[in-house]
Amino acid sequence: MTKNKLFIHESTYIDNDVEIGKGTKIWHFTHICKQTKIGESCIIGQNVMIGPDVKIGNKCKIQNNVSVYNGVSLGNGVFCGPSCVFTNVLNPRAEINRKKEIKKTIVYDGVTFGANSTIVCGVTIGEYALIGAGAVITKNVLPFSLMVGVPAKRIGWVSKAGVKLDKSLKCPIDGTKYTLKNNKLSLSNN
Repeated sequence: MTKNKLFIHESTYIDNDVEIGKGTKIWHFTHICKQTKIGESCIIGQNVMIGPDVKIGNKCKIQNNVSVYNGVSLGNGVFCGPSCVFTNVLNPRAEINRKKEIKKTIVYDGVTFGANSTIVCGVTIGEYALIGAGAVITKNVLPFSLMVGVPAKRIGWVSKAGVKLDKSLKCPIDGTKYTLKNNKLSLSNN
């Protein structure tokens, strides 16, 4: 179905009370649950489940087999690699209803999640962080952090362009200079 410059594959199921921005494409076998807001120019892959009560920013790319559960908020330009998962309850049990225990997960602009990464609920991921494939995020992540492992640990810093920075803290792709102060990376004022 093409409507208002959207592409929604005919196998997609979209609940009532959903907002989808112009230019967004939603592919095969995806379910968008109620009270979900998806921004403009997003690409939602095959077999994705989003919601309910999820906010997705503009220009996000969510690859195949990703689950974005209730309580998650993704900023603009977030990339979710294949099969990454966002949890929403710390100690789920099939026989116990824990919907009142859902914890918010906030993901800022430009973050990349590698394939099969897991984001434990209740964390904040700073802008332009890069989460390696298979990593398990259990704590807040600082902006521009390069995180790998189980549980994930910061092994370096990345630029807005997604390149690991060396000691010069200058991006080899676009020349942007960064400053490290109090163990936090930020864009230089120069």
